[in-house]
This record gives sequence, C-alpha cells and structure tokens, in this order.
Amino acid sequence: MTAQRQHPGNFTRRKALQACIIGCSQLLFTEHSNAGAQIEEPLIDSVRTALSSAIANQAPPIPEFKDTEAKLSHLRWLAAMSDRLLTKKSELQIRKEFLQTVWYESKRAGLDTALVLGLIQVESNFRKFAVSVAGARGYMQVMPFWTRVIGDGDASKLFHMQTNLRFGCVILRHYLDREKGDLFMGLGRYNGSRGKAPYPDAVLAARRKWEFNG
Repeated sequence: MTAQRQHPGNFTRRKALQACIIGCSQLLFTEHSNAGAQIEEPLIDSVRTALSSAIANQAPPIPEFKDTEAKLSHLRWLAAMSDRLLTKKSELQIRKEFLQTVWYESKRAGLDTALVLGLIQVESNFRKFAVSVAGARGYMQVMPFWTRVIGDGDASKLFHMQTNLRFGCVILRHYLDREKGDLFMGLGRYNGSRGKAPYPDAVLAARRKWEFNG
C-alpha cells in the first residue's frame, strides 16, 4: 500500500482547527478571572480547628428574624439587591438564591453584606465558574489549598455556590481578625496583595453600589 502524502497547507489548517476546538472547549467550561490569590500560610492548630468547624457546619441559608420588622427589612433588601444584580443574573430564582446565600453566609461570618458583594464583584464579577490565572475558583475566588487546609480536600466543591461563599466569608473573617479589623490590610491579604492600594480601593468602591439603608 502506498502512503498518501499530505499537503503542508492541509496539516497547518488541521492543527489550527484542533487548537481552535480545544480553546473553545476551555472557554465553555472556564471563565477566567483577573483576581489575585490568597497566600498559603501556616495556621496554628486552634485557628485551623476553628476555621474547619466554621466550614463544616452545613446549616442551610434560611434566614431567621427576631421580629416582623426585621423580616420586612430583609425582604426590602432582597428586592433592592435583586434589581441591582439583574444585569449579572437574569433569572429571578437564581438571583434570589444567590442573594439569600450571600446574606446568610456574610451574617454568619460577622461581615457586612455590602462588603461581600463588593468583593465578589471585583473578584469574579458574579461568575460562578470564574478561574483566575493562579487557580482561584468561583464567586469569591478561593484558592484550592484552602480545601486541604480546612476542608475535605475536594477543590471541585469550590464551584458549588454555598460552599464557595462559605469558604470566602470564613477566610475573609479570618484575615480581618488577623489585621485587627483593618479593612485595607485585611482585603489586601485576601487578595494576596497586602499593603497595596488598588485591590482594597476597588472593593471598597464596589461596596458602595451594594449598600442599603431601607
């Protein structure tokens, strides 16, 4: 049997087509983010245990209110935030579930909900499957090493909404505590750019969009 020769032009076109297919497939499954990356640091046992415990509590994000006015205030917040998030998440039910989870996880961690929403805006622009160049994942751009340090080691779970938001809020609370409540330094540590202004300034500016006084 005589082997057929391939024209060099056909080989080049085939290679280009293969590269295009691979590139398009990657784009379908990965939304890149320009966020930074938390830096892995050694944790003392008591801190690791506390963080692990905070992550492990699997209570669902069901709001509880002390009285009717508190519940009405939450509903007004939910309606206002839903309107503001419309351009990022067009489906009402998805917006509602996302916002209720952000509210629950931020309150649970003792964080300002507007701050958390501002951070998500800067980190991932509200993209559930965002991945940074450094490998940080999801809404709050959590680095996979955190699942090994304080979780069960399954980094794929960082694309699950509540898991990602819980990790992100617990980690942010940890960094703020380390910086004694200093937002500038705590946010910088979260982004892996401690002491540099661009990231904290961006988050604090985005935070204003999500403030609510109703």
